[in-house]
This record gives sequence, C-alpha cells and structure tokens, in this order.
Amino acid sequence: MHTNISSKSLEFRRQMARQRALLNAVTREYFLKMGFEEVETPCLVPAPGQEPSINAFECPFVPETPEGKTCTLYLHTSPEYAMKRLLAEGFEKIFQLARVFRNGEIAAHHNPEFTMLEFYRAHADYNDIMADTEGLIQLAAEAFELGGVIHLGKDTVRLDGSFERLTVRDAFFSRTGLDLDDFNEGRALRSAAQARGITIPGDSEKFDDIFFQIFLTEIEPTLGRERPTFLIDYPASMASLSRLKPSNPKVAERVELYVAGIELANGFSELNDEKEQRARFALEQEERRQNGLKVYPLDEKFLTAVGKMPPASGIAVGFDRLLMLLTGTEEIADLFLFPARDFFE
Repeated sequence: MHTNISSKSLEFRRQMARQRALLNAVTREYFLKMGFEEVETPCLVPAPGQEPSINAFECPFVPETPEGKTCTLYLHTSPEYAMKRLLAEGFEKIFQLARVFRNGEIAAHHNPEFTMLEFYRAHADYNDIMADTEGLIQLAAEAFELGGVIHLGKDTVRLDGSFERLTVRDAFFSRTGLDLDDFNEGRALRSAAQARGITIPGDSEKFDDIFFQIFLTEIEPTLGRERPTFLIDYPASMASLSRLKPSNPKVAERVELYVAGIELANGFSELNDEKEQRARFALEQEERRQNGLKVYPLDEKFLTAVGKMPPASGIAVGFDRLLMLLTGTEEIADLFLFPARDFFE
C-alpha cells in the first residue's frame, strides 16, 4: 500500500522541494552556459501528439463573449510541436522546463502532471544531443555530491565516464540471440522468440507489437545497470518524429536513454520532411482508431513548420525521473508536494 504523501514529515517534503529547486538551477545554469535560450510555450493547444500510447486531457473552451468560438483544446503531452515551430522560425538552441500532462498515467514512475525538460539544436544530429544530455547529468550528479555514482535499489550506476551507446539490433542479439535484420514481419519474429523460450502474450502478428513484447521483458530491464545506456537506431517502423539513418534507411536516428532499467529520455535526429511526417501521423491516427481511442486533429501549423526546419536534433528528458535517480527515490510521487495519487485516497 502506498503511503499518502501528505502524511510524510514536513522535513521530508521540504527536502524534496529543495532538491527539485537545485536541479532546476543546475539545468538552467548548464544550458545558459552552453548558449541555449530558455523558451516557454503554451500548455493549452488545439492538437496534442498522435502517439497511440498517450492520451491527452481535453479542455473545452467556452468563450465569455458571443463572438468567441467554442472549441476543444488539450493540455499538451509535450512541448515538442511548439518548440519545433520555433526552430523553423530561426531559433537555433532552445530549452524548456515544461509542465506536461498525460491522461491515465499513475504508477511508480508516472504522474499525470509532470515536468519535461526538452531541448533542441539546429544544424545538429542525435550524437550532439546525446553529448548534451550526458554533460547535464554529470553536472547534476556533481551538484548532488554523488561521487560519480548513483544508487537505486540494488543498482550502482557510474556516471563519471562515457555513457554506453548501444544499437537496438545489438541489444536484441546480445540479450536474446535474435538478429532483427533476419526479420521483416511479426510471425517469424514471434516463432523465433518462442523457440528461445520467450513468452509472447496475445495473438498479434504485427512486427512492432511483438518487438515491444520482447523488448519490455528481455531488453529494457537490462539497460543502464552499470552505466547509463543510450539505446540508438530503432527499426524504421518506430521512427516516430525522427529521420531515417542516411547510411542505413532500415533504422531511424532515434535514441532513448536508460539508467537502472528506467527510461529517462527519448530523442531524435529530427525529421524535416512535411510529406513524410503527414504520412506517419496518418498511420498513427489509424492505429488510434483501430484501438478505439480518440483520434486527435492534425496540427497543420506544426506540419508546415516541419518542412521549414533546418537539420536539427532534440530530446525530451523526464525531469522527475532524473530527480528520482539523483535522490535515490523509487516512487515518483515522493517528489511532488501534491502527487495525483493522493487525490484518490
């Protein structure tokens, strides 16, 4: 049973607030010294992200004046669309500590309202953004006086050296013996995994579904256990908002950062092809429709901006999860003065 956070001692709550303030200060110091500009974009937007796994909070807008227009707005699930519009307008190095909202997410590592650190570089790729992320985490660890290591549960993770960079293909092969290059459809991947004793629940034959079933049980829990791991080069079907790798279009220049088996960040060498982005959104809309989820409208201003963006890279860091790691906290709710779970107790 969870302990209601309001029953925790006043000193504990104050200490968590101080730790959050310290990480805020370190983050701003780091990016400002790196020549980034801090920006602030709207929380209320006409179109949230299209990801099939993320649901937005709806906010009906009812104007006070007769000439106003009643419409549905959404609390943003990420500031990504707005920040990329800024890149298209000519901003070059930007960051934001944004409050974001995702409906239905309450768990050990999830709160429906949380802080996302997002930052973007024009004329850069995912290698540059990985270096930025590594530098921030190492600076934060120094500020928290961790001696180059973090302790979380049974894990001791070293932060004072280079972070591991591991391709998805190599991660699968080293953990399961499966070479993803040998598979282009789900049925064969399911059969090969089951032959190795890997349980695949459900009856889906979609490659992506079976990939993630294997990933969640066999791969993800092993990542970042001794040092943080940048997992890179996802299959092209999972490109999301990233470009395909010029030297190997079978994979996308997408990166996720893992520490002690916890996903901490998700970033890309950004796609800047409007036609391709529109096609990907159409596929995600259809997936939402098939899954019985609300199909959100397209953000036409964002799509126009995609075609005007320079080559760029960006990443979203779960700021609260980073704070969990720096403080050795295992429940994200402990970091909030008023966590959402307390609303239901």
